[in-house]
Amino acid sequence: MIDRISHTNIQSMIETLRAHQTQATGVNSPAGDAATAKVQGQPDFFKSVQNALDSVNDTQLKSRGMQEAYDRGEEVPLTEVVLSMQKSSLAFEATLQVRNKVMKAYEEIMNMPV
Repeated sequence: MIDRISHTNIQSMIETLRAHQTQATGVNSPAGDAATAKVQGQPDFFKSVQNALDSVNDTQLKSRGMQEAYDRGEEVPLTEVVLSMQKSSLAFEATLQVRNKVMKAYEEIMNMPV
């Protein structure tokens, strides 16, 4: 389990996704992609990804905080701590699996003959 996902890691992942999208679509600037998506009324993909990663990060930070509070001897029920840890672990694993599926789909698309 990762204790926390830093903002720079999230930005790095988003920039990687933008680079792959730019390469796949042949568009030169990511700003042009964002403007096109907004004109068509589609939600911003990168904002959605960032929100999902922020949510997972918040879950992990909350879990870590509960663990530390329990370790300090504060009145935190053990069941709540364990449940929080499991939620955090499940959220991270789900995010990891989504990332793996997206990368596999991207690789398959890039290997298609044109």
